[in-house]
Amino acid sequence: MQYEEKDWLIEDYELEGEEWEELEREGDTAFLAAIIRQGETEEEAQSKLRELERLADTAGIETIGFYTQRRQHPERATFFGKGFLAEISQKMHQARADLLIVNEELNPIQARNMENDYGIRVIDRTEVILSIFHDHARTREAKLQVRLAELQYQLPRLRRLWGHFDKERGSARSAGGTATRGMGEKQIEIDKRLIRDQIRKITRSIDAITKQKETQRKQRGRTKKICLVGYTNAGKSTLFNALTEAGVLVEDRLFATLDSTSRQLKLNTSFPVVLSDTVGFISNLPHHLVASFRATLMEVRDADLLLHVVDLSDERYEYYIEQVNSILKDIEADEIPQLLVLNKSDMVDQNFATLAQRRHPDAALISALKHEHVDELMRLLEESLFEGQECKVFLPYDKGALASLLHDIAEIKTEEYRADGIYLEIVISSRDIHHVRDYLLT
Repeated sequence: MQYEEKDWLIEDYELEGEEWEELEREGDTAFLAAIIRQGETEEEAQSKLRELERLADTAGIETIGFYTQRRQHPERATFFGKGFLAEISQKMHQARADLLIVNEELNPIQARNMENDYGIRVIDRTEVILSIFHDHARTREAKLQVRLAELQYQLPRLRRLWGHFDKERGSARSAGGTATRGMGEKQIEIDKRLIRDQIRKITRSIDAITKQKETQRKQRGRTKKICLVGYTNAGKSTLFNALTEAGVLVEDRLFATLDSTSRQLKLNTSFPVVLSDTVGFISNLPHHLVASFRATLMEVRDADLLLHVVDLSDERYEYYIEQVNSILKDIEADEIPQLLVLNKSDMVDQNFATLAQRRHPDAALISALKHEHVDELMRLLEESLFEGQECKVFLPYDKGALASLLHDIAEIKTEEYRADGIYLEIVISSRDIHHVRDYLLT
């Protein structure tokens, strides 16, 4: 079945809709909490909590408190220690906070125990990110990918959602200390089966989209492809607009862009070039999202060049460079040539900008918002994409297949069919020159 034939989202996906709508509701207030492990400084932990605060704000949740606990490993049953949770629970009730948001992914037992034992509502970083993706997905492809991630996250956590069937709501055990099954036990098994069916249907739909994109890639021919990558809110969409005048959405919020957008990029070369804006990366990106967004991330893996956009005004920009490169390795895109773009240079002083340029001498220092040094970026982009190697090649007529390949991977300046072979003058990248090394003319 082709994926266009049925909109699984509209027709099949009623289950658990309210759970995500409830998290998205404006007006919730939250305490944020994190563990500080050995070797991690208080400043690093606070920086991560500030990022979580931005995530919460994007999800419509107001942060009213920050808390950390030093420990090497999370408590198996409750993630944090009992004394720490008792103190947070008391403060949450006093402040009438709606949520405790934990800056890591909790397992279902930890979340259930924290809620039952301390009378608070608990969500984790993954649930906040999924909520944001749920709210920001616009195209059918993005909605399918987000819904798949949601279902995979919800499947092992269904028991928490059926507490309203239990007579002793808020307690995991009866007075005698034995576990209670609850009236919702059979319904949970039914829902698990329904969710697994939905996961299979969505996966088939995404597989169809992936195959279609693969077909489009093969039909692309000699078109070069550039992808913008970077930490979320680094300014990728602003740069995309500056380079293409596309007018795509730009917001000062995390994950404003979920759907890949592509436009033709006009360079001085005769080569057709396409520029794609992609979803922003973030540290500890939920594996559910990485897996479900494989159709979108395939655009990154298929690129000829990555423009790695960095927010230079963020004091942790070096850390974010490492995080993005780590994700690129996870999705097997770390071998693709990369051009580092130090963006938002207008928001830092000249000394800091000079030091950053010395640290990354091959990077482009720009302000996409003010269009500063964008022309220089275009020059570097052309050099990185084509690397400007001009060669003279003479091919015997029995190498017609190689001549055809050169039309796909090189810029043909001159092509002459002579009595004993084909004479070409070409511009080819160093990555592809091995194809013609035996036929080069000095």
